[in-house]
Amino acid sequence: MIDKISSWKFAEDYPLEPEHIRVARRHADELGVESITPATGSQLALLAAVGKAKNMVEVGTGAGVSGLWLLSASADSILTTIDSEPEYQNVAKENFKQASIPASRLRTITGKAAAVMGNMAESAYDLVFIDIDAEDVEGLLPTAVSLLKPGGALVIAHALFRDRVPNPTLRDDETVAVRNVLKAFDGSEDFLSTISLAGDGLLFVVKR
Repeated sequence: MIDKISSWKFAEDYPLEPEHIRVARRHADELGVESITPATGSQLALLAAVGKAKNMVEVGTGAGVSGLWLLSASADSILTTIDSEPEYQNVAKENFKQASIPASRLRTITGKAAAVMGNMAESAYDLVFIDIDAEDVEGLLPTAVSLLKPGGALVIAHALFRDRVPNPTLRDDETVAVRNVLKAFDGSEDFLSTISLAGDGLLFVVKR
């Protein structure tokens, strides 16, 4: 019998995380911040590379783990990263600096995502990555997709939410919020969407 759990673990362990990202991950652990897995990071980097993403937005800076993965996709991409916690962004800035990321490739903004993104240019970004509390994601969707260029990608972390989303008997607020996010793109003529099993699940959405 094929062991799907072993296959999933093999895929999770496959990417070799660069040392500078491992350092950022250790700093995240010290802060008590949950970081994306290396498999999730490698999928983000691959998507950014294949899509030739030049201008990217990240909601949920943390200690910079996901931002470093996104920026690894090319040498000239630019990342705007948003977080409401100044302490996290201070640590992330140091991690970006230690990774030799030029200041010209970064814009770190401390504030509430909805307010910040509401002041950003529409149809100007190639990729938007969201990794925040599940119940806050749904309200950000209209703004997030408005930032995307045609052909741009929206990526949302925790799309399976601790493996709770597939179980219809689980109806807590966070699980229901994630299901609502998934349903927002199901069957849409304006977007292509799919779910990856990497990490805690990734929702990939491409704007037509």
